[in-house]
Amino acid sequence: MKVSLGPLLYCWPKEKVIEFYRAVADSQIPLVYLGETICSRRRELKFTDYMDLAHMLKASGKEVVISTLALLEAPSEYTELKKQVDNGEFTIEANDMGAVQAAKELGLPFICGPTVNNYNLASLKKLHSWGMQRFVMPVELSKYWLDKVISIETPAFEIEVFGHGFMPLALSARCFTARHKGLAKDKCQTICISNPKGLLAQTQESEPLLRLNGIQTQSAACIDLSSEKTDMEKMGVDYFRVSPSSMSSVELADKLFDGEQASQVKQEKSGSDLSCNGYWHQQAGFSTV
Repeated sequence: MKVSLGPLLYCWPKEKVIEFYRAVADSQIPLVYLGETICSRRRELKFTDYMDLAHMLKASGKEVVISTLALLEAPSEYTELKKQVDNGEFTIEANDMGAVQAAKELGLPFICGPTVNNYNLASLKKLHSWGMQRFVMPVELSKYWLDKVISIETPAFEIEVFGHGFMPLALSARCFTARHKGLAKDKCQTICISNPKGLLAQTQESEPLLRLNGIQTQSAACIDLSSEKTDMEKMGVDYFRVSPSSMSSVELADKLFDGEQASQVKQEKSGSDLSCNGYWHQQAGFSTV
C-alpha cells in the first residue's frame, strides 16, 4: 500500500503553497493531488499556477492528479471545470458528478474523490464503466463496509482511504467563515486566508465540535488510521491518503511511507487538535476506538 497526499483544502498565500509543494517534490510521496476543491473565490493560485506545480511535481517523479471543486454553483465554475478535465496531461479527481460527466463525455479516465457518494458496489461498477480508475472511500463509511464490498468480487479499480487529516463532512452554498466574520459571501475578501487550518467551532461547554473552512464543514478532530495500515493492506487498499493541514504534513506522509505511525511523528499541533477513528470502526465519527 502506498501513501498519497490529498489536495490542500485550506486557503494559503500563494508563496506558502509553492513552498509547500517544493517540499513535496523533495519527499518520497508517490501520489499527489493538486487543486482548489472548496471555493472558486480563492484566487491565490490560478489554473496555470496549478499546472506549473503539477509539472514541477511530475518532473520530481510524482504521479499528479488534478482535483476539482466539490460543489459547483455557477456556469463559470463549470467552464473552469471543463478546462481542468481537458488539461491534456493529468488525470482528474472528480469531487462531484459534474466532473464525472465532463470526463465521461471526453472519454477520459478519472478518480472519484471522497465527496462523491459511493455507497455500494453497483455504483462503483457503473462509475468504473464510465472511466473511474480509483475511488476514495467516503469518510463516514467503515472497514466493515469496505470489506463487504471487496469480498463480493475483486474490484477492477483501485481503492484509496482517507487515513489522516481533518475529515470533510459537509458542503453548503453559504460560506460559514464569511458569515462568522460578518461578511457577505460575494464580498468575503477571501477572509478564510486568515485561518490556515480552518476556524474551530466549539460547544457551549468549550469543547471542540467542528472546523469551518469556507463552505466546507470539517471534523474538529483529526482522523488517524495509521495504526490500521496493515489491516488495510491485507484488505486490498491501494493508497492511504494524508490530507495536508500544515507544512509538517509532508514529513508525516514521508514517515507513513516508511512504515511509522502518525503518533510517532512530531507535528505542528494546536491545543485543540484531537484524533479520532470512529467511522472506520462503525462508531460515532469523533470516537477513538
